[in-house]
Amino acid sequence: MRFWDSSAILPTCVQEPRSQMLLQLRRDDPDIVVWWATKVESVSAVQRLLRMRQIDAAGRAIFLDCVEALWPSLDQIAPTEEVRTRAEQLLARHSLRAADALQLGAALVWARDQPARHDFVCLDERLREAARREGFTVLP
Repeated sequence: MRFWDSSAILPTCVQEPRSQMLLQLRRDDPDIVVWWATKVESVSAVQRLLRMRQIDAAGRAIFLDCVEALWPSLDQIAPTEEVRTRAEQLLARHSLRAADALQLGAALVWARDQPARHDFVCLDERLREAARREGFTVLP
């Protein structure tokens, strides 16, 4: 079981240079854990790609269908006081945006504060570095 950041979900549904690598990670271990707001972040990312004309309406529809199909099989970390507290602590230690701190806070709650035993799948460089410094094995 691996924790997946929203940055790693998008390429499993929309063809990008790293899509094959992430799809292989998903095949190797299909038990995916995500933060409760990952779906919203993923939809936000695809809407941004549409506005920037990097995908068209058909690509957006494919992505949304993919996320809808994937979502029921994912384990979600709920928005709890514990996640919020961890996120606030992470903001003091790392240069993260609020949403990324919540992602990493959720991962730490999921890992029961033993990140060295767990994988964190992420493509965002700043979040990857923070997860690595917290002790996760960062993939890919």
